[in-house]
Amino acid sequence: MQEELLQFQLQQVWVLVDLPNGAKVIGTKWVYRNKKDERGVVVRNKARLVAQGHRQEEGIDYDEVFAPVARLEAIRLFLAFASYMGFIVYQMDVKSAFLYGTIEEEVYVSQPPGFVDPYHPQKVYKVVKALYGLHQAPRAWYATLSTFLEKHGYRRGTIDKTLFIKKDKKDIILVQIYVDDIIFGSTKKSWSDEFEALMKGRFQMSAMGELTFFLGLQVKQSQEGIFISQDKYVAEILKKFDFVSVKSAITPMETKAPLAQDEGGPDVDLHLYRSMIGCLMYLTASRPDIMYAVCACSRFQVTPKVSHLYAVKRIFKYIKGKPKLGLWYPRESPLDLVAYSDSDYAAANLDRKSTTGGCQFLGRRLISWQCKKQTIVATSTTEAEYVAAASCCGQVLWLQNQLLDYGFNFMNTIIHIDNQSTICIIKNPVYHSKTKHIEIRHHFIRDCYEKKLIQVQKIHTDLNVADLLTKAFDGPRFNFLLVNIGMVNP
Repeated sequence: MQEELLQFQLQQVWVLVDLPNGAKVIGTKWVYRNKKDERGVVVRNKARLVAQGHRQEEGIDYDEVFAPVARLEAIRLFLAFASYMGFIVYQMDVKSAFLYGTIEEEVYVSQPPGFVDPYHPQKVYKVVKALYGLHQAPRAWYATLSTFLEKHGYRRGTIDKTLFIKKDKKDIILVQIYVDDIIFGSTKKSWSDEFEALMKGRFQMSAMGELTFFLGLQVKQSQEGIFISQDKYVAEILKKFDFVSVKSAITPMETKAPLAQDEGGPDVDLHLYRSMIGCLMYLTASRPDIMYAVCACSRFQVTPKVSHLYAVKRIFKYIKGKPKLGLWYPRESPLDLVAYSDSDYAAANLDRKSTTGGCQFLGRRLISWQCKKQTIVATSTTEAEYVAAASCCGQVLWLQNQLLDYGFNFMNTIIHIDNQSTICIIKNPVYHSKTKHIEIRHHFIRDCYEKKLIQVQKIHTDLNVADLLTKAFDGPRFNFLLVNIGMVNP
């Protein structure tokens, strides 16, 4: 606590004043947290003073609050690029980051519990800097950091505003921001050292060396490539839900017993079911192998039955057998953007909607994947595949724009589709008369094809790795797909 308040004093966060007439005071409280490393070992005990921001009123205590946050796909893209270029990724942490942001509104907070000034107990603090808990704090911190980096020659990404780049001929340094956590790397080691010195000269930083743990992802860097996993988190949730000693399953979902509404079955603990689904969904940040099973089970979070709980337990049994499975980004792989699109047809027993599956690669590095129930009821396999292809195309366009900031232009990105009729609709406008019922928003993929932003290419169903995200499989087929999407078990 003393350390936290010392930071307040050094950063001149607030001023002790009398509360003006008509002004309201916002409460403060202490929040305690144990900061752990990638193996769950406590490395620091933190006490943070936060404002009770829920008492703020929009338009009076704050106005704009939006601050950009990096997507997980952006983090994986960063790591994939680093594996290709062969440079080391480092991480830093800004101490009390929000205290560097300056706010414009007049905000008054009460004195910290346990640290009330004995000579002025009735006074309050007028906040000058962005205290944790205030709605505008993230925005104020981002404005401070981005202004500082741009002043020193860094350029913000065109699409991803949390990415900062500096280039000089063939050399490049990349900086990715996630609130107060920063990862960075460069083709020149000296540039990384300069960036670290630059940040330490302006902010109080905790340099943590090479990147090993970020946003729940465990990252292992080597000369051969980068491995991403979440086995620490797997161990935690297996212990939390008592699956440590159960028999493991070879696949995350049974093929012969599709999930249904099961209105006649007994109810289960709703809180337990949702908690299990939430933990598994967090795990999909590095485990596309369980994505379809988790999405299928999540559709029954309103009224889960015993059969649905059994399906969730099956996923836990599967990850118990493969706790260290993760994504492998090999260095010796070309930097080519390629995508795969697939869909089932009316497999959802509840409403007969289809499931979209898609995945995008940089060479053999899986960057992003999608598994989502479609919003429409497709009247044919072709329509379901067409909607899935349009969704995949949208993700490809995002990656193309991201990679422009990295210095790579990927026009004519190939999207592999295993349905010939879908390819014909994309390529040939004559088919438009037969697709009037398809919503207009899905037809943008045809514009992308005409502008040569993408290509569509027929692939055999057996080789379409996006199949993993649309249905359940038996052991041999499932393991084949795992290998081909770049998942390894070290």
